[in-house]
Amino acid sequence: MKSSPNALTECGVCGRSLPRRRMLSCAMIRPQLSAELDREHPDWQRTGWVCLDDLATARRHHIESLLVSERGELSTLDRSVLDSMTSNETLVRNIEESLGEARGFGDRIADKVAEFGGSWAFIISFSAVLVTWMVFNILAATVWQFDPYPFILLNLLLSSVAAFQAPIIMMSQRRQEQKDRARSENDYRVNLKAELEIRNLHEKIDHLLMRQWERLTEIQQIQLELMEDIANERRRQ
Repeated sequence: MKSSPNALTECGVCGRSLPRRRMLSCAMIRPQLSAELDREHPDWQRTGWVCLDDLATARRHHIESLLVSERGELSTLDRSVLDSMTSNETLVRNIEESLGEARGFGDRIADKVAEFGGSWAFIISFSAVLVTWMVFNILAATVWQFDPYPFILLNLLLSSVAAFQAPIIMMSQRRQEQKDRARSENDYRVNLKAELEIRNLHEKIDHLLMRQWERLTEIQQIQLELMEDIANERRRQ
């Protein structure tokens, strides 16, 4: 008769009595996690069951020890990945959306100025203004010339535009660098978590295959013993 998944079972690590659906048999735990539990809790197999919370903690310690042995001291990003694996949270986030919500009025103006200043529309329109300015001041009557050659007012205007445009574009570039940095950090966290999850998956598959081979070997041994018993019975007859 199968036990109910709601039946209470004592955890061999924390000693809590929890439903069977929140437990895992000690025989199903991978050797790597078993070694981790042996170091922290030598008698963790006393009840034959371990709760999923303690198993997640042991998995975190195991992964953390692997990262420390491979990389040395863990960074803040590495610990955030470990936290997400323990709590089963996703790491993927929309960088454009998260940073776009934090933009102020000045940031939006800087982005628009940088976007327009780096386009063909700006180059063509500004060139048209310059040509019109110079042609008018050369061909117009003297009384209508407001900036005669060598166009001192035009040089002052160009210097002022460049003086204001440069810091505004630098503001937009700084925001773009923040986006690139956030994208790189997000990609690093996602890739690291995927690598660790794949490694855990390989360990689980290897463990399941090993247990399957052990069971097949045991079944084969039982079959051989039964065949020997049948052969012995026939000899006695």
